[in-house]
Amino acid sequence: MLDLLNSFVSFSNNILWSYVLIAMLLILGIYFTIRTNFVQFRLFGEMFRLLGQGASNSVTSKEKTKKVSSFQAFCISTASRVGTGNLAGVAIAISIGGPGAVFWMWLIALVGAGSSFVESTLAQIYKVHDKNGYRGGPAYYMEKALNKRWMGIIFSILITISFGLVFNSVQANTISFAFEKAFGIDRLVMGIGLMIFTAIIIFGGVKRVARVAEIIVPIMAILYVFVAFFVVIKNFSAIPEMFSLIISSAFGFKQAVGGGIAAALMQGIKRGLFSNEAGMGSAPNAAATADVTHPVKQGLIQTLGVFTDTLLICSATAFIVLLSGAYKIEGLEGIQITQEALSTHIGSLGNGFVALCILLFAFSSIVGNYYYGETNIEFIKTNKVWLFIYRLAVMGMVIFGSIAKVQIVWDLADLFMGLMAIINLIAIFLLGKIAFAALDDYVKQKRQGKDPVFHANSIKGLKNVECWDEVEKGL
Repeated sequence: MLDLLNSFVSFSNNILWSYVLIAMLLILGIYFTIRTNFVQFRLFGEMFRLLGQGASNSVTSKEKTKKVSSFQAFCISTASRVGTGNLAGVAIAISIGGPGAVFWMWLIALVGAGSSFVESTLAQIYKVHDKNGYRGGPAYYMEKALNKRWMGIIFSILITISFGLVFNSVQANTISFAFEKAFGIDRLVMGIGLMIFTAIIIFGGVKRVARVAEIIVPIMAILYVFVAFFVVIKNFSAIPEMFSLIISSAFGFKQAVGGGIAAALMQGIKRGLFSNEAGMGSAPNAAATADVTHPVKQGLIQTLGVFTDTLLICSATAFIVLLSGAYKIEGLEGIQITQEALSTHIGSLGNGFVALCILLFAFSSIVGNYYYGETNIEFIKTNKVWLFIYRLAVMGMVIFGSIAKVQIVWDLADLFMGLMAIINLIAIFLLGKIAFAALDDYVKQKRQGKDPVFHANSIKGLKNVECWDEVEKGL
């Protein structure tokens, strides 16, 4: 059985397969960036305005029980994004691909933000009503806009396996390794504890997931970035040399001759995609839950999540690791590299601090990832029995991940991540013109001094749209 599993996941490391995925990500990311007139840069300030408005926007107590706010939807997706990819994944990318991998992570974030805007806007346009307010995502726009339910079902199965099961085993794996190194806690014991807390959250539904994410995400991000800022200030004189190392390793002649550029490119983009999820089709599931007056509002807010994840959190880890040189130490795996790096900067507190951060980061990812699987199971068939079985499987994968070897769970994650991304990228390429039209409508209303409001007839010929026939309450 183990040999079969190893043969299966080895496909994710196939060079041709990896380059096909990389080419699609870059080409479509550039295409969406150009077609939206560089929306991720042009409306950067608008993203912050909308996020702030969403965080402070008040709704009635009745609405609170039924709807997920735009800020909560942002936190759900950020909870899923900000996890092991930011701490362990970045360290792995640097240890395998060298410092140049950081440059390619930055690039995939800047370019991929265009893909993130398109997929999240489409998810909002084609969302549907449910008992919690709304739900949606790639499976829904594949069915409603492309009339290909079979494609939506395949995607739903992949994302349920990837995020609900495989990715959650990655999160648990990193938590258990971090606590074993920092406090000597047995990995199985840690896994059982994680399973219990996971069960408490996931059996409470999307509103409980949203509330947990809304609390954990801002705290963990601010705390981690603050420590990284301290490390940078402490090593300020070494910053120019670090940036020079990143650029030279990404493009240097020595790296080209030795194949280092290819390794940096591969690791940077794979870990960047794993971390920020731009174009993968995961974040749109959270984006669809938001109660807003125009789809583009949530599209912009979710795009900001890509920058928050990669340019802020991932860069923080990269600086900590590079300024310490811990990535050169043999025998360290994944999160242990980050722990060793931070210990170099702040002493013995480093191990414990990273363990605490990874607990918050990864646990929030577990509950966010769980929701992605839940909403896609409901797309296939609303069935309480299947949902219960799925919840048990999630708990089982948390235990499995806690005791499994690092490489197996990361290889599985890479494989399913790639399959998901390819299917979603094909769909959003075919449907991109709808997101472009929605963006044009939004910008037009803004120029007229209006708070943009979307209707089904705002885009000529728009069909199979359920939630935009009349004004929706929101931002």
